[in-house]
Amino acid sequence: MKKIGLILVIVIGIFSFCFLNFKINDDKYTEYLRIHIRADSNLEVDQNVKYLVKDKIVEFLTPLVSSVSSKDELIDVLNNNKDNIKHVSDSVLQNEGFSYTTNVKINNEYFPTRDYNGFVLEKGYYDALIIELGSAKGNNWWCVLYPPLCFVNKNSSNVQDIYYQSKIIEIINKFFS
Repeated sequence: MKKIGLILVIVIGIFSFCFLNFKINDDKYTEYLRIHIRADSNLEVDQNVKYLVKDKIVEFLTPLVSSVSSKDELIDVLNNNKDNIKHVSDSVLQNEGFSYTTNVKINNEYFPTRDYNGFVLEKGYYDALIIELGSAKGNNWWCVLYPPLCFVNKNSSNVQDIYYQSKIIEIINKFFS
């Protein structure tokens, strides 16, 4: 009976620590790194090229970020590849006949609350990889690079092809399987 009580106290302690740790991080938004690709305008042609850029950027970033284990490490990888990210984006624009180019930056910016198929990021200041196409006055495509909460089916531009994966769920599944 004492063993069951001790195990229960340990489990409750672990869950309490995890909950408090994640709640603190959620409040500060410090553990998220978003990616935003902002279209030149809301014209159909500019929105379509935004998705072409997105596909190429995801293809380019996937092998670079697949083994990253912290937000700081990811920021280093992105900073070391900003010129390459710009080149990939600009190549898509040029190949599609656009005269405008890309601006790439990593910035801490204010974002409104975003709800995407049940995954909600509250309004607040977030670090983000920002890829601005031309004037960047159009709607954007976004995802969360760190922690890797969403991944994109790179064979499709359809927003329904985005699904979410949580590192916490992966850890729990490995532990209990």
